[in-house]
Amino acid sequence: MASLNLLVLVCLGYVVLLFIVAFVADRLAAQGRSRWLHTPLIYTLSLSIYCTAWTFYGAVGYATRSGLEFVTIYLGPTLVMVGWWWGLRKLVRIGRSQRVTSIADLLSSRYGKSNSLAICVTLLAVIGVTPYIALQLQSITLSFSIFAEADPNSAYTDGSSVFYVAAGLAVFAILFGTRNLDVNERHHGVVTAVALEAVVKLLALLAVGAFVVWELAGGVGPVMAQIDASEIGQWNVHSGRWATFTFLSAAAFVCLPRMFQVLVVENSDERHLRTAAWAFPLYLLLMSLFVIPIAVVGLDLMPKGSNPDLFVLTVPLSQGREGLAMLSFLGGFSSATSMVIVAAMALSTMVSNHIVMPIWLSWHGEGASVSGDVRNVVLLARRVSIAGILALGYFYYRLSGGGDALVSIGLVAFAGIAQILPALVGGLFWRGATRTGALVGLLLGFGVWLYTLLLPELGGSFLSDGVLQDGLLGIAWLRPLALFGITGLDPVVHSVMWSLLLNASGFCIVSLITFPSPLERLQAAQFVNVFDHSVGPRGWTGSIGQSEDLMIMSQRILGAQQAQDLFHREAEAQGQRGYLPEPSPAFLDRLERELSGSVGAATAHAMIGQIVGGSSVSVEDLLAVADESAQLLEYSSKLEAKSAELSLTARQLRDANAKLTQLSLQKDAFLSQVSHELRTPMTSISAFSEILRDTDGLDEAEKTHYATIIHDEALRLTRLLNDLLDLSVLESGQVSLNMRAGVLSDVLDRAEAAALAGSDGPLLVRRQRSEEGFALHTDLDRLAQVFINLISNAQKYCNAERPELRIKVRAVSDKLLIDFVDNGTGIPPDSRAVIFEKFTRVSGEKAGGAGLGLAISREIMQRLDGNVSYLPGKSGGAFRVMLPLSVRVAAQ
Repeated sequence: MASLNLLVLVCLGYVVLLFIVAFVADRLAAQGRSRWLHTPLIYTLSLSIYCTAWTFYGAVGYATRSGLEFVTIYLGPTLVMVGWWWGLRKLVRIGRSQRVTSIADLLSSRYGKSNSLAICVTLLAVIGVTPYIALQLQSITLSFSIFAEADPNSAYTDGSSVFYVAAGLAVFAILFGTRNLDVNERHHGVVTAVALEAVVKLLALLAVGAFVVWELAGGVGPVMAQIDASEIGQWNVHSGRWATFTFLSAAAFVCLPRMFQVLVVENSDERHLRTAAWAFPLYLLLMSLFVIPIAVVGLDLMPKGSNPDLFVLTVPLSQGREGLAMLSFLGGFSSATSMVIVAAMALSTMVSNHIVMPIWLSWHGEGASVSGDVRNVVLLARRVSIAGILALGYFYYRLSGGGDALVSIGLVAFAGIAQILPALVGGLFWRGATRTGALVGLLLGFGVWLYTLLLPELGGSFLSDGVLQDGLLGIAWLRPLALFGITGLDPVVHSVMWSLLLNASGFCIVSLITFPSPLERLQAAQFVNVFDHSVGPRGWTGSIGQSEDLMIMSQRILGAQQAQDLFHREAEAQGQRGYLPEPSPAFLDRLERELSGSVGAATAHAMIGQIVGGSSVSVEDLLAVADESAQLLEYSSKLEAKSAELSLTARQLRDANAKLTQLSLQKDAFLSQVSHELRTPMTSISAFSEILRDTDGLDEAEKTHYATIIHDEALRLTRLLNDLLDLSVLESGQVSLNMRAGVLSDVLDRAEAAALAGSDGPLLVRRQRSEEGFALHTDLDRLAQVFINLISNAQKYCNAERPELRIKVRAVSDKLLIDFVDNGTGIPPDSRAVIFEKFTRVSGEKAGGAGLGLAISREIMQRLDGNVSYLPGKSGGAFRVMLPLSVRVAAQ
């Protein structure tokens, strides 16, 4: 009987063989002798990564439980490959033209280079693949347990072996999957090793099948009779399950990260799809050929209660065929390890590119100090990611209890990863799909899958029995296995129906109500119409006439000297003279790598493609995007202008409201003041008139005194009324101007004398009469009235110990400026906006009038085609009167 130690040695030897194959393939590719690595055969065999331990072991168990329903596992990928011309060809062309490195990278590129969407897809992929990792751990652990049971000297236990298997696979994947850092290069070693494993697992399954049919059953005829007599051979088709599982397997074939890696990223020639379209379905047919015979014979041969998932191992062992059983074990081991290697490689690339590196670069804004910094970070990130992914698979296995049915774990993973499909298909065929729609759809679908399938699969670890039976918060229509009250469905069918329905609905609805960015529109054109924007499967080609264009472009990116050195070296290597080499495919590939260091791989490829014709962006698409961008910019400009206009209007309204509030208060104060001013002289006139009338015996001096008071009060009342009437006339525009010639100095002399006559504290006025000889032709009396008001205000309000007013005259261009600046504290800032309004008095306690002087002055200057304004920034109160040098004002 084969010992467990011998089995371990065989596994180690097999792993060493895989490393040797990978090493040789990488060396041959580096030496340029990799033509045989780029064949349709290798590409087709690499697609066998789809056939994991689920299909190798679990297909037989699936057949024993559900009959011919196991065919759905193979039917979905077969339909995808048969229809390669409409789907896969477009996906591969986009992958090559856009230089994508993962399915997250492709969706990010399609939806406006959105890293948030890439992160979402990465997290979904990691969580969705976790049950698959658990499946590989379970299959390998169960395989070891079968050999341990057959070895009486074995001390093997299932509990501890799971951890060691997970750790061993992690180390294996790290050594195997992170040897090559540059994701833009082909992983020749990995692909070749996977192709070898594809042959091993196919030969192992065919060998076991042949043994069962011709040695145990006695030939094709007897085994067919056994099948007809068995329940497995009955055609019991549950249409809902068949349709759902076929759809899931098709979706997983495209969306699984490992499948996308070998199907799109590792594709070196689009024409390989033509061969794979018939060769891979043939491979699947061979893998499924003996599933039913092994299941039927195993049920008859093995004891009742045996695990049907392991019939591929237990049937040969039960007949003493240890060598065949060991070959079968290697087939299952190959299925599990190849899946883990490629899946871990793809997921680690997604995690490092879209999660780790953005975070690292945000922490190190200045970039890496040396080139090795980034390399070490990326390698560490990928290795830690692989270990983390295997750890998640281990914990899922422990939490789920390690059930016997491998197929149930696989279906959970398929349902999770299928949530990527609506965003992927919509991105390939619908230009109106938006990033927001894709995000909403993914989150909705992922949440429903998590709630209705993944968490219930884990049992009571995350969802209590109360939630499973009564629904979330006791709401019956929120039961995970009967969402919205729909009962009687298979759990997988139920979860897939609701998750994808809400996913696709959210994706479509949100895409319809949101507008894509210009970059999204451009990328949508590149994806949806990829065959119009790219050429068929061929390498770089160019003519010597294009070398000059490439030189000009390279100088703009690399710098003149570096670009010239590069082109000169290439020209010398080709035996050419000068600086213009022949644009051969090898040279263009090297130039692309040089440029990608400065502008990125995708940008460098697009720029070279524009010159040599390897790819193109149509003028129509560029014009459409430019037109949409212009419309967006115009609309944005209008919005900004409208917003600025509204902000200005709001500010003006606030200022006007504050001004009106202040004016209202001043008007109330004015009315009170006017009432007081009118009442006071009238009261005095009335009182002293009564004294003169009713009092006998007054001497002449007393009568003269009382009469003088009555006269002064009458004059005061007259001045007040005149001011009101004057302002009213000025505002109505009915004033008649007395236009005549004069000299500015004479007007200032008359105004100074009138303003300071009879004042108690004379104001010192400083003037430079030599500068005041300007000839005027204006209403000299009205102009003098303005000057009188300004000088009088300085005399009243200047609070300096020795009040002083400086009058300065100067001509600027065609304007005459007369500044009145005192040495007081000036007018407070909060009062400057209203000092020219009617009824305004800045210092009520010093006011001798009704606050109409400056309002009248403003109206007068407007009639004289000039203005009067307050000058801020001076040491005291400062006013400026401006007159045109050629005054020609006509009365209206």
